[in-house]
Order: sequence, then structure tokens, then C-alpha cells
Amino acid sequence: MRDLRGKRALITGAASGIGRAISLRLAREGADVCLLDIDRTGMSAVAEQAAALHVRTLEIGCDVTQSDEIRGAVQHLLETWQAIDILVNNAGVAYYGPTLKMSESQWQWLLAINLHAPIQFTRELLPTLLQRDSAHVVNIASVAGLVAGGRFCAYHVSKFGLVGFTEALRAEFGRSGLGVSAICPGPVLTQLYRSAPCGHEHKSTPTPPRFICTTPERVAASTLRAIRRDKGLVLVSPLARVLYYTKRFAPGLVDRVHRIGRRRKIRRRLAAARATPSSPPSTPHGDRPPARAGDHAA
Repeated sequence: MRDLRGKRALITGAASGIGRAISLRLAREGADVCLLDIDRTGMSAVAEQAAALHVRTLEIGCDVTQSDEIRGAVQHLLETWQAIDILVNNAGVAYYGPTLKMSESQWQWLLAINLHAPIQFTRELLPTLLQRDSAHVVNIASVAGLVAGGRFCAYHVSKFGLVGFTEALRAEFGRSGLGVSAICPGPVLTQLYRSAPCGHEHKSTPTPPRFICTTPERVAASTLRAIRRDKGLVLVSPLARVLYYTKRFAPGLVDRVHRIGRRRKIRRRLAAARATPSSPPSTPHGDRPPARAGDHAA
């Protein structure tokens, strides 16, 4: 898809961060943009900026944890515009903390936004996308979908799933002319970390240092290049490339890093177990409770 002028794009999570940057970048290229977000105020501000670039805009308020709202949003979009050329699955959230402390409802919330919603949007829009001369699906994934670390288990699960979903779509529909891309930045200067629930009491989710972060605008520029060139996997930042190629060519090294200090922790846990006095038996050794009627000697 070389020329984006006149194309129609749906961007989820469009009110801020990466979604906002992609929406405005597409508008500058002449694409009409349908903005979808639960934050109606932020979405309206982006729509106003996009409209100033002389493209058509459409705003749809939607809670993507609710499948019926997604279904209604897609129906409204198709009734208004009849067709769509570009789908950008961008909406995403995170959770930081020990996996054991993450509740079932938190798991469901995160997976609904990060994985189930992109699948549903894609599934419901595939018929119209496949009817276009050229169409493209963009999944904003993460380097966390390629290399796993600690304390973000559910986020890793969702992004690994999104990368796999992208690869499967490319394998199935590549000959049909549908482009599909997984965009994998490293940390980005957005509100993702600040808004992420933290499983540690009286603490907040740590924010990566700025010097290892990329910007939403750079992610947006990489996304548009991926659409034009039909690139399957896009590593946006130097950190993302280092992590990806280290995992690819030296997977054992990544695993060993995660296991540093393992023996020391095991020894400490065993020592603590030995130091804990065992609870005394309820009946002192040698004493037997008085026999009752009906008791039988063992």
C-alpha cells in the first residue's frame, strides 16, 4: 500500500500515546481516520487536530473489554463508511507485580484489552478488508512479545499472543493481498507504566529511564513504513533490536540471566525452613488419650 491518501483507517486506543501519534500521522498522509477509545475527551481533541488536516474523522466511544461494544462499534463504522482499508489494533494496558498476586479479574481485564479485542476487531473486519484492492492490519505488540522478563507475566502473555496472531494471519492471507504487521517497540514515552496497576503494596509501577525509551512519533513513523512495505515484524528501538537478536542467537544467555542468584535463594529458603521450629504434636509422645466406648486398638 504505497499511497495512503484517501484510505480509511480505524485506530483503537486513539486518544493518547501511540494511538494518537499514528492517527495524526495517517491524517497528515491524507487518510481518513476513525478514532476509537474509551476516553472521549482525549479522542475528541485528536479528532479536532486530524480534521484540521482536511481529512474525514469519525469518533467512536468504546470499552474494548466488552465484546458487544466492539461489535456495535464495527457495525457503526461500516454503516457510516461502508469499508475500511487499515486496522490499527493499538489499545493496550499493563500490570506490574508478582504473578501470584494478580487476581483472575485482572488477568481477564488485561487479556481482553491486549489480545481478545484485537482478535475480535480483526475477525469482524476481515470480510471487508479482504474485499479491498490493498488492505493492512497493524498489531501494536511489543518487544515483550518476543523476549520475556519478570513481573509483567500477563503483559508478556498477551503480546506473545499478538505476535503469533500476526504471523498466523500473514501465513493465511498473504496470498490474498492482506498485509499484516506486528510493531514491537521497546519502552515508549507514554502513560502505559504510570497507569499500570502494581501488585506491590504502597508502590507504583516503575517507569523505564528516558534514555532507553523511544517516542510515540517514532513508533508512528515505523508503523507507516511497515504499511507501505508490508513488513511483518518491526523492531522500533535499538533496545528492541538488541533484545530480539540476543534471544534469537543466544537464547541460553537470556535464560541464564533470569536464573542469576537462583542457588542462593534456594539455600536461603532451605535455611529458613530448618530454622523454623516444627510445631509440637497435639498429644505428647508416650501418652495416649483415654479409651472410649467403641475405640479399637490400632
